[in-house]
Amino acid sequence: MERGVIRVAAATAITVATFGSVASGKMRHSSEFLGDARETALRMVEEGKHIFRFDTFGDEQFWTDQLRLNEAVEMLSPRAALGLGLKVDSEALPRNIIQAIRRGQINLDDPAVTLQLLRLNSVVGVIGSFDSAGHLSSVGLTCAVCHSTVDDSVAPSIGRRIDGLANRDLNVGAIIAAAPNLQPMVQLLQIVDPTIDEQTVRLVLGTWGPGRFDAELFLDGKAFQPDGRPGATLLPNARGLAGFNLHTWTGGWGTVNYWNAFVANLDMHGVGTFFDERLDNPDQFPIAAAAGLGHVSTDPDDDQVTSKLPALQFYQLALPSVKPREGIDFDPAAAERGDQLFSGKANCNSCHREPLWTEPGWNAHTPEELRIDRFEADRSPDHTFKTMNLAGIFVRERGLFMRPENAGRFYHDARFQTLRDVVDSYNERFQLGLTDSESNDLVEYLKSL
Repeated sequence: MERGVIRVAAATAITVATFGSVASGKMRHSSEFLGDARETALRMVEEGKHIFRFDTFGDEQFWTDQLRLNEAVEMLSPRAALGLGLKVDSEALPRNIIQAIRRGQINLDDPAVTLQLLRLNSVVGVIGSFDSAGHLSSVGLTCAVCHSTVDDSVAPSIGRRIDGLANRDLNVGAIIAAAPNLQPMVQLLQIVDPTIDEQTVRLVLGTWGPGRFDAELFLDGKAFQPDGRPGATLLPNARGLAGFNLHTWTGGWGTVNYWNAFVANLDMHGVGTFFDERLDNPDQFPIAAAAGLGHVSTDPDDDQVTSKLPALQFYQLALPSVKPREGIDFDPAAAERGDQLFSGKANCNSCHREPLWTEPGWNAHTPEELRIDRFEADRSPDHTFKTMNLAGIFVRERGLFMRPENAGRFYHDARFQTLRDVVDSYNERFQLGLTDSESNDLVEYLKSL
């Protein structure tokens, strides 16, 4: 009995020693086998940043080969490009060009300067390629064209890039309308109205205005709300998205990863794969159902979207909300009083739960719960609105990194010009009984988030 115990103990010791040897050898240190969270995180952030800034997903097939947008861009002066809300990344510019811009020595009316900026890869979100004769042979768009801006440190619309803040100056509709050939869009919209022509499409695109885009237009064909306002919604930020579920204005479009796949394939028209059988509903999405937009399939060897989704999502979730500065972006004393109102009398914290400022879990509400119209909610698969995460909302209220005329504008369709307008609307809709001074304090608290 004793010898048996000794033999078992010896065998166990040998096994442990052998396992320890293996564990301390190549297997334990092999990043290919087990991976390393820190190394993976750093790699994915860098990969995601590059994808976000510079990857077109092959969408040149649409913007160049079909719409011929490159022809319009080639004739665009820097002044006109900046007027459309395009931004220039100063960190991509040589020092002598930056100095010339500051001295006013750059001819902003010369389209050749625009082409030079594209060659330097400095036009945020716009990627150009040139042929041997120097002509702009193709143009592609990236995530950054809509969801990045600059800090204006060199000149208005020229400065260091800020990823994740929506470009509130970007006139997406006007840029698309400048393309020589809009027939691909016309053909889609003719599914619901055979009388639609290019002139009609250009008129619709012209109603969007700065900082807006209508992602559902080519799903349902609804260009206008029942009261005649444009159906386009504000471009959302891609910051402060970590920790909660739904990320778009309405609930049915899911997380940022779903939306990346949706936009890359259906809005940017990249070369990829996208499945969503909900778009087969001909009553809700007549265009998408007829065109098979819920069943976009590309051979994996040719797919330029799907493999990039993980890193792109990782980078976007890593982008923090902009942090307000006490005494600069908000009044601290008023904000402290507003904090009590937010969790108390105003009842904001019942949905905008601290510190996510939206609900952990399923953060969606019906239009009836919010006591607002249901137009935009009914354009999403589950007919709900998402509870907005409020962190960094002061950027819009103060008009930072945007033209003064584009400051403010809240809710999905910009129906409220200021945060005070938002508070007043909730005060009326839900009969909160907030006084004038209490409403002001609540605004200061919102600016402090």
